[in-house]
Amino acid sequence: MALELVTPFTKVELETEKTDNNRKQVGILGGNFNPVHNAHLVVADQVRQQLGLDEVLLMPEYLPPHVDKKETIEEEYRLRMLELAIADVPGLGIEKKELDRKGISYTYDTLSLLIKEHPDVDYYFIIGGDMVEYLPKWYRIDELIDMVQFVGVQRPRYKAGTSYPIIWVDVPSLDISSSMIRDFIKKGRKPHYLLPSKVLDYIEKEGLYQ
Repeated sequence: MALELVTPFTKVELETEKTDNNRKQVGILGGNFNPVHNAHLVVADQVRQQLGLDEVLLMPEYLPPHVDKKETIEEEYRLRMLELAIADVPGLGIEKKELDRKGISYTYDTLSLLIKEHPDVDYYFIIGGDMVEYLPKWYRIDELIDMVQFVGVQRPRYKAGTSYPIIWVDVPSLDISSSMIRDFIKKGRKPHYLLPSKVLDYIEKEGLYQ
């Protein structure tokens, strides 16, 4: 399905398709989540609501497939912060496939496994608008495009150009990053309102990012 821009009509189309074929519609938002913050949660929740998905799963990566490797903390800390962040949020869940599989987290490999295990699910892979231009460089992107529906998250009234079939969703822009939060904590500044309070309490309890 190749839709240009999300409107109430496209949401109806998606809900009609779900009713017609009785397949579950699941969004996937991947990331390092080091730590998870409110911008991640807004994106996941808004995509779920605007597209009428059954749920959106946040999927922490084990090792990012980037040339410039990210420094990160152990996966058990990142996973626990995700659990705390979504504990009271309906429609959001966690997909641990990449943590369980270990190794480099290639989206194609992960989605191939998920589709094989859940043949009755249609997956919607959520990416930031800034990542759309890099899609041609993704591992086995042409096959991946046929396997899942990509959802591009962009600020209102703007979208990047691409020849790939992307559903565009406008989400309130929150200028928050995990690196910003880590920097705040390292400098002794409290990142209040940038991430769930339960996550901040856990970070302080475990002495993370000091």
